[in-house]
Amino acid sequence: MIIDFRVRPPLGSFTKLSIYTNKWLKGLFAFHGEAPRSAQSESMELFREELQRAGVVKTVVWGRAVSDPAESTSNDDVAAIVAAHPDTFAAGLGGIFVRDNSQAAIDEAVKAVDHAITTLGMRGITLEPTFDQHGLAHPNDERFYPVYQRCAELGGILGLTVSRGSGKDQDLSHSNPVHVDRVARSFPTLPIVVSHAFWPFVEESCGLAFRRDNVYLVPDMYGVGMPGHLGWVELANTVSPEKILFASAYPIVGVEELVAGYLRLPFRNDTIRDMVMGGNAARLLGISL
Repeated sequence: MIIDFRVRPPLGSFTKLSIYTNKWLKGLFAFHGEAPRSAQSESMELFREELQRAGVVKTVVWGRAVSDPAESTSNDDVAAIVAAHPDTFAAGLGGIFVRDNSQAAIDEAVKAVDHAITTLGMRGITLEPTFDQHGLAHPNDERFYPVYQRCAELGGILGLTVSRGSGKDQDLSHSNPVHVDRVARSFPTLPIVVSHAFWPFVEESCGLAFRRDNVYLVPDMYGVGMPGHLGWVELANTVSPEKILFASAYPIVGVEELVAGYLRLPFRNDTIRDMVMGGNAARLLGISL
């Protein structure tokens, strides 16, 4: 049983994102293989076929909300996509953007959390606090705390995207796990799932996942072939097999290619491999397959 915990499917508002352009599909992670045919042709039918061939039974859709409308998705759209394809999508996470430090902006973002989880029935929310649309903000910037608090109150999952310094005006310190450590300490009941898993801070990310019961790592395309990626395998093989979740980050990388890569990783036994590939995600989502 394989669950892909992070996809942006070839449907609706997702197809206008830059990750669906040749710049990205043939870009940073080309070493993983050719861009998936389903993404190139924006075909849900081909996407389903790719999932089936890879053995993926369910996926989780991550919405996106940033300052640029052309790089954002609609949470109503995300919820509709999940509802229309229950055989493919187990859950959706709604994108939340906090435009500045003003009380009005924070109140607006908190209302968006309510809309995503309570009204639309989404499983949680996503933020990209270290990307350039938030300036030089760290994940523990105080503007985000009311959003985190409301997500925790509603029983939602918090998805964060953190890696490689992100924005052009940032540096690697913005990907340091210490900032999410402070969030996890402040909101101990809030499940925090970190896409890209803070790369290149692999050892530090493992320390954080081991230290905080509510932090989960999604190495996605960084989890195969990238410098240091075996650190996450060591974490699963030793102290925290429940803290690593498989995801492809489709369409940046094809699902089939990344599943094949993860299946080649030196997990200690099939039990741990099965936890990483789907069991941990099912438990976190509260679903049985």
